[in-house]
Amino acid sequence: MGPLTALLLATPIFGLSLTPPKLEALSINAAPIAQLESELSDDAELDEDGEASGDAEGTVGEDDEEPAKGPRVTEPKLSKDEYKRQVRKRAKLAKIHRTLGITTWALTGVAVIAGTIQWRNLYAGGEGDNPCVTGNAWLGQGQCSGTPWFHALTGFGAGAAYFSTLSLAIAMPDPDHAAVGDSPYAKNIRTHKILRWVHLTGMVAQMVMGIVLANDNINGGLNRAEDYKTLRALSIAHLGIGYVTFGALSWAGAIML
Repeated sequence: MGPLTALLLATPIFGLSLTPPKLEALSINAAPIAQLESELSDDAELDEDGEASGDAEGTVGEDDEEPAKGPRVTEPKLSKDEYKRQVRKRAKLAKIHRTLGITTWALTGVAVIAGTIQWRNLYAGGEGDNPCVTGNAWLGQGQCSGTPWFHALTGFGAGAAYFSTLSLAIAMPDPDHAAVGDSPYAKNIRTHKILRWVHLTGMVAQMVMGIVLANDNINGGLNRAEDYKTLRALSIAHLGIGYVTFGALSWAGAIML
C-alpha cells in the first residue's frame, strides 16, 4: 500500500479532512481577531485625543513661551487700548503739571522775597535796632504794622498753586513705571519724588508758621512787644524753611527740565 493510499484511509479515522473548512468555523476563530482590532482602534483614538488635549493644556504659543533660563520679566497687565489711554492722559496732565509747577516756583520765589523784606524790617538788628524802629523799613513804614498783605497773598497764592500741582502729580498715571530702572531719566524721577517730600513738608510748615507770625496780638497770641525774642526765633525758622522749600522746588523743577 502506497503512502497516498494510507493517507486517504487514515483521514476518516483520525478526523482529518482534505475538504475546505466551512465558514462557520472561520467565523468562530475570527472573533478574537475582530475584538483585537477593535481594541487597537480604541487605543489609537485615545492616543489621538490625549495628544489633542495635551496640546490644548500643556503647550504654549511662541508669544507665551517662557525662557528656560534667566529672570522672568513681568509685563504690565494692561490692554493695548488701556495702555494708550493712560499714555495720552499722562501726556496731557504733564503739560498742565509743568505749567503749574513753574507758576508755583515763581510765586514761591516772590513770597520768599516778600518774607525776607518783612523779616528785615521787623527783626534784623534786634528789638530796639530794627529798620522799623529806626525808620528805615523797606517799602515804607506801613510794613511795620498790621497784616503783611503782599507777603500773605503771594504765600497763599504759592500754596494754592503748589497743592494744585501736587494733585495733578498724584492723578497722573504711570503705565511705563518711569521710576524703575537705572537710566538717567528713572534716577531723575526718583530724585524728583524724594524732593517732593521736602518741599511738601516745607510748604505746610510755612503756611502754619506764617499764620502764627502774621496774627500776633490777636486772640491772646504772641505779642511783638512782650514776646519779641520768641517771634524773632520763629521768624528766622520761617525764613530758613522758606529758602529750603524754594531750593527744593528749584531742584525738582531743574532736573525735569
